[in-house]
Amino acid sequence: MTADFLVIGAGVAGMRAAIELAPAGQVLVVAKDSLRESSSEYAQGGIAVALSDDDEVELHEQDTLVAGDGLCDRAAVHTLVEEGPAAIQQLIDWGAAFDREGGSLAFTREGAHSRNRILHAHGDSTGREIAQTLYRKAASLPNVTFRSYAATLDLLLDDGVCGASLWDGQSHSLDTVHARAVLLATGGLGHVFRNTTNPDVATGDGVAMAYRAGAEIADLEFVQFHPTALHVEGAPRFLISEALRGEGAHLLNARGERFMERYHPLRELAPRDVVARAIVSEMERTGATSVSLDLSHREPGFVRARFPRIYETCLRYGIDLERQPAPVAPAAHYAMGGVRTGLDGRTNVPRLFAAGEAACTGVHGANRLASNSLLEGVVFGARAGRAMRELAAAHRSTSGAMAASHGSAATAAEIRALAWEQCGIVRDAAGLQAACRRLEEADRPGTAAGPRLAEAGSVRQVALLIARCALAREESRGAHFRRDFPQKQCAWQKHSIVRKDGDVTFR
Repeated sequence: MTADFLVIGAGVAGMRAAIELAPAGQVLVVAKDSLRESSSEYAQGGIAVALSDDDEVELHEQDTLVAGDGLCDRAAVHTLVEEGPAAIQQLIDWGAAFDREGGSLAFTREGAHSRNRILHAHGDSTGREIAQTLYRKAASLPNVTFRSYAATLDLLLDDGVCGASLWDGQSHSLDTVHARAVLLATGGLGHVFRNTTNPDVATGDGVAMAYRAGAEIADLEFVQFHPTALHVEGAPRFLISEALRGEGAHLLNARGERFMERYHPLRELAPRDVVARAIVSEMERTGATSVSLDLSHREPGFVRARFPRIYETCLRYGIDLERQPAPVAPAAHYAMGGVRTGLDGRTNVPRLFAAGEAACTGVHGANRLASNSLLEGVVFGARAGRAMRELAAAHRSTSGAMAASHGSAATAAEIRALAWEQCGIVRDAAGLQAACRRLEEADRPGTAAGPRLAEAGSVRQVALLIARCALAREESRGAHFRRDFPQKQCAWQKHSIVRKDGDVTFR
């Protein structure tokens, strides 16, 4: 198969790039599962943008820089917030139905934001609304085609990237696609960890493939653990949006006490890493496996109307948020690090681009500001698409070798448990060293024969990269916390970079 442009991933970043690419040639968008199974679909909290009357782009920029804890790339942040308003207006023009009050856009506030700047759609289905809007737009363009249930096993290399090998989940056969440029928009890596809010497809495939192809991976030690995932036996770790805390929800420990004031002056609206560690501390102090998130003090009907999807999901597992608190605990949620790119999605590997959560532009630094992720996907997905169009006249390769895939001698479940215990919310040298040894022992070279072996290899590879980068950073900053190096150090205000067959370096 051939295409001018191959987009791997059908979330917000991939779809937005495909729309931008369509005028320049044939675009193939491939999805590991259905076209609707992406982290974008699960994003509840909203999308941040400086559009309200009392907000300014400069304030959004400053809030993002503060949350990033000294590691944000200022140019990337400025690009995000400066281009955000026009990107949102474009979504509205394409049919995105954001919530309104009296005909005007309704803005709410979330943790670490200084203004009400969060837009929602249908209360708590913002990601779904944006993803579906972009899909409708992309599907209306004759040059864009889609292929679902096509797991990308690896990239094809020929003096750069020239395509990818795919496993067709319906015919159970291996296919190759040759393209002038490839975009990795594969989403997150939450399923490297035992507890995560991410969908099953989020196994870090894009990072692992890029690493094998020689791409630089940056800041992978910074994994955001969302403080409030539903913690009910037998239920998935469903994310309970930060927006509930923005609407006044209280966090209570096992003794029924509010505790966040002991950890941060913003209490429940403190940055996510602070709240997540505070919850872990309270669970350890009280011997509990969860804390409670309580919004039952709000007026009757508020929760059901404001958060219909969250309300119905919790009710399915026996929790009526109108009347009782929900048991919650932290879970892996978002990766600030990923495939290192410039502002246009370019990597150091010719003809390989990345956008969205799979990429690391530096926009999030050490800790992502709430609701900046969807905006990043829209803004930088478009920028990557425009940059790829510039390659339209480049050579088309019809050959290429597949980068050597790796499986794992350990099961994915074993790796996820190890990553959660040793590379999770609180880390130390002993645990990280043990994780590195175990994950290196689990390496099993060989060409992946199917998606399960390839996925297990991705989980192992990404877990090992997280452990190596976390071990190398001997400080605590943002979402990275070392109990043996609990303080932030000026000397470590630089980015971790790791490349195939090389040590972790900082610059």
